[in-house]
Amino acid sequence: MTADLPSQARRLLDRLGDRAVVCDLYDRTGSPVYHDLAGTDTQEVRELIALVRRVPGPVLDLAAGSGRLTLPLLALGREVTAVDLSEGMLSLLAARLEEAPARLRERCTLVRADMRTFSSPARFAAIVLGTSSISLLDAPGRTALYGTVRTHLKPGGRFVLSTIELNDLDGAEEVEVAFAGASGRSYRFFERWDPDAGHRVVAVCPAELPEGQVTVCTSTIGVVAADLLEAELTRAGFAVRSRHALTAPGARHRDILLEAEVVE
Repeated sequence: MTADLPSQARRLLDRLGDRAVVCDLYDRTGSPVYHDLAGTDTQEVRELIALVRRVPGPVLDLAAGSGRLTLPLLALGREVTAVDLSEGMLSLLAARLEEAPARLRERCTLVRADMRTFSSPARFAAIVLGTSSISLLDAPGRTALYGTVRTHLKPGGRFVLSTIELNDLDGAEEVEVAFAGASGRSYRFFERWDPDAGHRVVAVCPAELPEGQVTVCTSTIGVVAADLLEAELTRAGFAVRSRHALTAPGARHRDILLEAEVVE
């Protein structure tokens, strides 16, 4: 895995040597870092909540993570089933729910499951998949997901999902940026985006390296263009009802929110 990392991140690991503790961004060690980074992006949350507000009824939050969407959905007054495969992420969400008012906590069900094969007798007015988590799945995985969503959507329900694309690289396949998390902690964020490989590789470490061990979180994240998602959804029996650009022009990444409905 480290051989695929951005060159700046590899140099950092070489310099740290045995002090480096490399983990996955989504495992129990990396989950708090992911939670901190994801907490700074509020635009997708506002747009997604606005779409869900139009469809009354229970919500299925797929790849719920630490609850970036779950808690706002609960605040709408909805019953929410939050599904994630990562034990670390669900532990973070459970801890957040313990601190939430009982009226929210009592309307949330946590399920550790693969979103491709999740099964429940319940049907949902809205199914959401945020934070471009669709990129965690390959093409067969996405096909399985669409089947799961069709099975669990109520008639007239909405499937709302986001994806991320890359704007013009201008020759910069690798970048390093300073990043402040929701907690105020500062990070170094390394990214290598290989258009030919269809994925990006990221690494995150503290901006100020502590004495002793240094945690470096890494992940390889697929890239799924919105046009491809629309075509796949259409083949799977959905109609895309709306498409929302979430990123300001000129940004390196282009975030897009899709709203789809099952075609009867």
